[in-house]
Amino acid sequence: MPSNKKRDPGPSVKDPEVYEALRDDGASKEKAARIANAAARDGRSAVGERGGDAEDYEDRTKDELMKRAAELDIEGRSSMSKDELIEALRNH
Repeated sequence: MPSNKKRDPGPSVKDPEVYEALRDDGASKEKAARIANAAARDGRSAVGERGGDAEDYEDRTKDELMKRAAELDIEGRSSMSKDELIEALRNH
């Protein structure tokens, strides 16, 4: 549910409008800041074109998900089920 209250993302966020839209859509602070800064650096349309060839999380093995979670330093990953890993990766 979008908030009418403006949040101050701080000076490290270079595109506050993108940041706010992503946060309203449920993105984590870290993810929203990362995308907003990439949009400010490379342009919104360039960031929107990225992505593409990654395999769906559901199609990956639990070991592959664990490796990706380790790369992102997701806490508690060692005790997570495959479904929990997928959720944690998507919300990181």
